[in-house]
Amino acid sequence: MTKKNLIILDIDDTLTKSEEKHTDSLLFAMNHFGIKQIDTDWRNYKNATDSYIFSVNYENTHQKKFSFDLIPEFESVMTERFLTFPDTPEIKGAQKIVDFFINQTNYAVCFATGSILQPAFLKLQQAKINMIPQVLESSNEIFTRENIVKSAIEKAKQYYNVSDFQHIISFGDGLWDVTTAQNLGVHFVGVNKKNISDFQKMNIKHHINDWTEFDLQETEKKLGII
Repeated sequence: MTKKNLIILDIDDTLTKSEEKHTDSLLFAMNHFGIKQIDTDWRNYKNATDSYIFSVNYENTHQKKFSFDLIPEFESVMTERFLTFPDTPEIKGAQKIVDFFINQTNYAVCFATGSILQPAFLKLQQAKINMIPQVLESSNEIFTRENIVKSAIEKAKQYYNVSDFQHIISFGDGLWDVTTAQNLGVHFVGVNKKNISDFQKMNIKHHINDWTEFDLQETEKKLGII
């Protein structure tokens, strides 16, 4: 089926129930680098991405400039820690909805996450969510959510051989997901109810508690696509 439109999917607590063990693994990896004093209110960071949070705390602790050359070791330690937890479950209905997008709609799919890459792969694999590695972008080499999403969109254009998408819908569970979508001028749908008050303050047009509530035609209508 020709893909005329695009779905952008966040991962943690949008597709997978993984935020708590992700946070634990992130803190464990920073501790490996001697970082003990960490502000865990991610809203206080300019960019809510693993690499950026690591960089800020690394520079604060060691008083020297962060380098992306540190990421491979950081990723390895974080991944090993992540693997000590039970397998990641899906957000209810996520497996079926990703298959639906891929196989039964004119929407292409890509994944954009602030996570480091290997833990992101693991979450999707463990939750048995249909994953296309070529269209997944992470924070391994990118600090900002906006540039992560832009890169995911470009990867999707290349993978699906599309010069441009008519409509783009981003799905996410956090305030930064809304902000990123608004900054890039794409549609947004909130997933999960933990940040619903933030969604309401940002005047988003549509929200679902989990994927069993999702209806494509209803979503397109609320977003003004049809």
